[in-house]
Amino acid sequence: METVLQLKGNGMFSYKLTQVALIAVVTLTLSVFAISCGGSKANVRSEATPANSPAAIEVTTAQAITRDLPRFFEATGSLAGDQQTDVAPSIAGKVVAVGVELGSYVRRGQMIVRLDDVDSKLRVDQAQAQVEQSQATLRAAEERVGLRPGQAFDPNRIPEVANARVALELAEKNLRRSEKLIESGDVSRALYDQQKAQRDQLKEQYEAALSFARQNYAAVNTARANVANAESQLGLARRALSYALVFSPIDGYVAERTADLGEYVSPTTKVATIVRINPLRIRIDIPEQAIPEVTVGQSVSVTTSAWPDKNFNGRIARISPNVSASSRTLSMEADIENSSGALKPGQFATVRILQSRSQPAVLIPSRAVLTEAGVSRVFVIKNGHAEQRLVQLGQSESDLVEVKSGVASGEQVATSNVEQLTDGIAVRQ
Repeated sequence: METVLQLKGNGMFSYKLTQVALIAVVTLTLSVFAISCGGSKANVRSEATPANSPAAIEVTTAQAITRDLPRFFEATGSLAGDQQTDVAPSIAGKVVAVGVELGSYVRRGQMIVRLDDVDSKLRVDQAQAQVEQSQATLRAAEERVGLRPGQAFDPNRIPEVANARVALELAEKNLRRSEKLIESGDVSRALYDQQKAQRDQLKEQYEAALSFARQNYAAVNTARANVANAESQLGLARRALSYALVFSPIDGYVAERTADLGEYVSPTTKVATIVRINPLRIRIDIPEQAIPEVTVGQSVSVTTSAWPDKNFNGRIARISPNVSASSRTLSMEADIENSSGALKPGQFATVRILQSRSQPAVLIPSRAVLTEAGVSRVFVIKNGHAEQRLVQLGQSESDLVEVKSGVASGEQVATSNVEQLTDGIAVRQ
């Protein structure tokens, strides 16, 4: 009995021991989990702790200054040659020689192309022969009327007319003598009638000789007209021959050469374009309120994107008398000095016209301005912090730029590390 109880007691002991072990294991596991969770929360709290304030950005500054700034207004336009001409031949023909290349400089009267002139020379020879034939015909006609070179026409110098006139004058004298003698009875009526009939016959012969002389002189006039016409045809033929050479009408540069050797061209075919590039012209429109500031002869300066750091001088040469009703602007032309040839026709340029008065302006270094998406801003340094200001810019003066609004004279603006600044950030000078 005692043995049985003892065995039962040993079993209960083992069972209780097992329960205690299980409870210990569970407790240990929960403790580890709790410690792990606590550590994670500690890390989260540690990471969520705010960082230290950022270090101050080092900048350099410059003071906004006030200066009297010469005032000007600007306008844009395209440069054009002072003179430009498309060269075309006056006659059709085949190109047998080319005297220029693209970009070459030509003088007025210099050959650009030469056309085949064989046919033109033949027409000149033919016209020359016609002139000589007409001149021979004229000389023969003048000889028939007794004319010499430079002598005026007088029909009485023709032998036939002169003889008929002498005979008529003699008959007139004899008839007048007979009229006196017939009254005294010394001459019979029959003799008088015979002399009168002879006088009338000689008069008809004289008038016939005059008429024939005048007809011959009319032939002279016709021959002279034929000579003049032949000489005119000769002149046309020689002129057509001269057209075989196509010359440059102006001094300038060859902007385009379209004719090639062996090509057939006509008067409607352009063979080259010549442009004079000194001076150059630029046409611009100025606002209506600026009209009193502009006069002919006034100096201007021009800048281009090809030469951003170089100004080219010029003067206002022509001003339109009318203001455009639609845009309220006045058109004007300026001549730009281009002896160096740096500027080219067709370039886009900005014209600056200086006004007669100067006005005070607030200026800051251009490197202090940060422009993004068309918005310009600067950072004014006050009490160790950067203060962002939106600004409106005006004219440029060397490395300075005018600030029309946003910055007052005497304020300090950041000029370095501008891209790193934000409104309110600490800075160190």
